[in-house]
Parts: sequence; C-alpha cells; structure tokens
Amino acid sequence: MWQGRTEAYAGSFARLCAHPVEELLDAAGVRAGTRVLDVGTGTGTAAVAARARGARVSAVDADAGMVAAARSRGIDARTGVLPELPYRDGEFDAVVGNFVLNHVGRPRPALAGLHRVLRPDGRLALTTWSERRGAGQDLLGRACAAGGAVPPAYIPRLDPAEDWTRTPEGFSQLLGDAGFFGVEAAELEWDHRAGVEEWWSGASGGVATIGLVVTSQDAETVVRIRREYERLCAEYADAEGQLALPHIALLASGRRTQLGPTGP
Repeated sequence: MWQGRTEAYAGSFARLCAHPVEELLDAAGVRAGTRVLDVGTGTGTAAVAARARGARVSAVDADAGMVAAARSRGIDARTGVLPELPYRDGEFDAVVGNFVLNHVGRPRPALAGLHRVLRPDGRLALTTWSERRGAGQDLLGRACAAGGAVPPAYIPRLDPAEDWTRTPEGFSQLLGDAGFFGVEAAELEWDHRAGVEEWWSGASGGVATIGLVVTSQDAETVVRIRREYERLCAEYADAEGQLALPHIALLASGRRTQLGPTGP
C-alpha cells in the first residue's frame, strides 16, 4: 500500500498528518533526555520534532522508502512491522504513533508490541482518525463516487473482529484493555489548508486507500473523478483558491502498567 509512494506522500498528505505532532509529543511527555520511539514514522516528522525538544529519538516504519526518508533527516530509523518491533523490552520512556494504528490489520497485538518496548510507567500517545469525520475528509471520496469509481477488491479492510469504536471513549477502552492506565482521549479538529493540485496529488499518486481507489480506475474514469473534484473544491476554496478542509482526529495517551496486557 505504501511501497514506492514516499515522495507522493511527502508532497501531499504529510502536511495534514503533521498537524497534531506537537500535541502528540506533549501527551507522551517528550522533553529533553526522553528516550522516545516514533512508530510508523513515515518521513520522520514526529521524530524530527521530538529531536528538536532534545529527546533521544529512534524511529521505525514498515516501508523501506519511508525509513530512508527519515534517515535522510538524521533520524535513527529502522524497518519493522507491528507488533514485532526490533527493540528490547522496556527500552523507551515514551512511544508515539502518529496515524499508524489506522494502518495495522490487528490493532490489539500492535498495542501489545508498543506496551512491550515501553518501560514500566512509560507513556504512550497515539493519533488516529475519528468516526466523526470533518467535511474536508470526504472531498476526494465524494469526487470518486460522483465520477463513477468502483473501489478495487484488493483494498485492505479491517476484519470486523479486530475493529473498535473510533470515539474518545472507544479509544480509551482500547488502550485500557491493552494494559495502559491513566488513559485520556479527546478529539482534535482543524482546517487543513492545501492547494488544489497538492491535495489531488496524494490521491493521484496512489497514497492511502483513496489513492488505491483513484489509481485502479481506467483513464476515462480518472478524468471524470478529476472533473468532479474540481467542481467540489469550490465548496472549500478561499479567495486565493486555497482549500480549507475540516478534519477530525483522535488523540489518546496512557501509561504502561507493571504487568503485560494478559499477565506478568
């Protein structure tokens, strides 16, 4: 899903996902000297921000291209796939994951992997998208529907048995069940500002689920999607032609217990 898309992501959706980074680091208690792991680092945005605070930063991502991008920014990044992370038990004071939990097929084992690499009483902070969607989150999806796009059968879908409720309450329960205490969760709302071409480039570059939908269509359908996209952009454009796209995410944090999620 992400292989070969590092550049397309960096030029489009990366700025969107960067919005909650400082709040994410605050929730994890990241400061000078903190040993922090950025899981699903992507191009290294959260890792670079943690380093700017004086933290001792490591990072991991499932995609080798993303790892290379993070390393090019001076980050100690490794390739690894949740829940099997290439780090010792209790190695970190804090673990952060910025929009990574929404890309794993088994969220609960993934959280167990994050629990393992945290020291007792270490802090975890995660973001993901809320089920209460901002209107701007549906712009590209609406364009696909209006253009007659048919989602391909190979799009990854979460098994219903692995799913969870994407609300502050649901996120809190998920972390509590995974062995974290003192859990807090809240919604974050903001208007992401992007150019018309910038926002389109993520989808046309095959980034994320919407990118898989767009790039799987025939050429005529893509033309129709693009035409509908331009029409719908008028709903979000300001006087300079920039888009103001409302988004809603969830931020949750908690501390690692002395015991693992299922016992000592």
